[in-house]
Amino acid sequence: MKVLIIVPAYNEEKNIVESIENLYNENPEWDIVVINDGSTDKTAQAANSTQKAFIVNLPCNLGIGGAVQTGFVFARNYGYDAAVQYDGDGQHIASEIHKLLELLENGDCDVAIGSRFAYKHDGWKSSFLRRIGIKVFEILNSALIMQRITDNTSGFRAYNRQAIEFVSRIYPTDYPEPEAVILLGKNSFKFKEVPVVMKKRQWGRSSIVGMKSVYYMLKVILAILITSIRKKIRK
Repeated sequence: MKVLIIVPAYNEEKNIVESIENLYNENPEWDIVVINDGSTDKTAQAANSTQKAFIVNLPCNLGIGGAVQTGFVFARNYGYDAAVQYDGDGQHIASEIHKLLELLENGDCDVAIGSRFAYKHDGWKSSFLRRIGIKVFEILNSALIMQRITDNTSGFRAYNRQAIEFVSRIYPTDYPEPEAVILLGKNSFKFKEVPVVMKKRQWGRSSIVGMKSVYYMLKVILAILITSIRKKIRK
């Protein structure tokens, strides 16, 4: 398969070089595109210094949804068979991309999701409050699309050509990962999860901490319910 790794990045100057190097060392034949989402630090310069990735500089900060969709448009326009969403903060492990791509190659699904919760392990799983929210999303989303997804907030995903075509044209902007599960599921795309381990980010911190996690969860639930009542787009 012709594979593109989409790396959305906002102020990841301290993480992006290692992320690119890990991807390139894992498989030099994968193409990498870094979507610099209006960073105010030297993310773009750091990424470009590796000479191992395409760099797309957005003129302003669109948020994770807009950045990832830009990557899907890139994948669609240049004819990639598979696109892998891979965070630029150092949390994902490049060697585990093969697990996702294998599911696509075998035709097992349209979208493969790397899940922290598909089995018990000692790796990093995020905070207790966020895990509660993720469990709520699992119950809600699974009921809405009749496909069980244990890690709806995972940003580690692989999409086949049909899914790329779809999400390049319509993709959630506010809470893209859990909303995208509903959007794709309601339009007859098939998911499959594979167990993965993620690392704690080395630099920087999440903007969703403490009581913000509760506020985030409530807003995401509302967004999911609204997405669930939208008309089916895919014939």
